Amino acid sequence: MAILMKNGNESLTCEKNHCFLCSNTIPEWKEIIAAKKKMVRFKKGETIFKEGEKVTGIYFLYEGAAKVHKQWIEEKELIIRFTREGDILGHRGLASGDTYPVSATALTESKACFISSSFLETLLKTDHSFSYRLLQFYAQELQKAEMRMRNLALMEVKGRIAETLLELLQVYGTNKEGFISMAITRQDIAAYSGSTYETVFKFLKTLEISNLVAVSGKSIKINDPAALKKIADHSH
Repeated sequence: MAILMKNGNESLTCEKNHCFLCSNTIPEWKEIIAAKKKMVRFKKGETIFKEGEKVTGIYFLYEGAAKVHKQWIEEKELIIRFTREGDILGHRGLASGDTYPVSATALTESKACFISSSFLETLLKTDHSFSYRLLQFYAQELQKAEMRMRNLALMEVKGRIAETLLELLQVYGTNKEGFISMAITRQDIAAYSGSTYETVFKFLKTLEISNLVAVSGKSIKINDPAALKKIADHSH
């Protein structure tokens, strides 16, 4: 269960300017936001919100990482995107009506800043700069979603897996050993690339034999990003 942090001092400690909310609102709103927002902690694997639940507001990921996913076919899930600190969660629900059309699950222990739908509406009507930035964000998300759907329909499965690995590298970067800093399960790679666990496992083995990647448990190091991009580009 998510832990709501009611401590007043805790709610005022959001000093990370890369957070979408903090970096795009005018200074005059920051005190009001600090009073209205709620900071919530999530354990690894915990649901942040669930597809079909009533929309209550929007989350700004302060620490940690999460996956946004949707129920697909035969009890399988399709991962829509991977997120990191500073990203927005729950915005799809604001545009779709009364319920969230997707779910979000914490990939690590995470902390999020939550603001209610009613307060967000007030903010959007008053802070035009924030409204414009959010509109830009929606437009970018729409472009990415259209490209994802195109790739799922037209790309060969190996290309989709290669592209998934490159996107994970872009989103999470690398640790000091050169591995993608977020350890992602084969199942989650499959759910994002629209493939199966078995296909991901076999393809990673092929890439490992070719020394294009190195694998240690759930951790993956991409030794040759250019080669993976070539696989993705040639699979259309």
